[in-house]
Amino acid sequence: MNIQEARPSDAPMIASVLQDAARWLADGGRALWSGADIGHERVLQDTSAGLFHVALDGEQVVGVMKFELADAYFWPEILPGTSAFIHKLAIRRAWAKKGVSIELLTYARARAQQLGRAYLRLDCVADRQGLRKLYEDFGFTLHSVVQKGATSFARYEIPAAQ
Repeated sequence: MNIQEARPSDAPMIASVLQDAARWLADGGRALWSGADIGHERVLQDTSAGLFHVALDGEQVVGVMKFELADAYFWPEILPGTSAFIHKLAIRRAWAKKGVSIELLTYARARAQQLGRAYLRLDCVADRQGLRKLYEDFGFTLHSVVQKGATSFARYEIPAAQ
């Protein structure tokens, strides 16, 4: 498996992975992302800004994540320059439970360390027990639970240094 920063030409495949994941979540009664957040235009904008990273099996995009150096919405108290943040981690259903998420998390942690960030942080809807177990099994620790609108989010962190 190869993980790398996405190219703008990868945007349609990234959007496809995100939309497939969103459909799967919605079908299970756990809708998450809005169409605007994962539509081609927004994904192209974020990919062109160097935010998306892809897990590739050959030329096939099997997983994606957004890797950011700031997150004022979920982590407003975090000092600039101290952390990296993961958002929109999604895996093609055919690749679920095959280690792609772990590969992406490992890559993100190493990248955070290379960039001199002390922590890698992420959040998820607090009632997503399977996802929380994935993060905890990887080594993330629960930092806090915050309320955003009607939804509770679990915030996790892990030291970037391994």
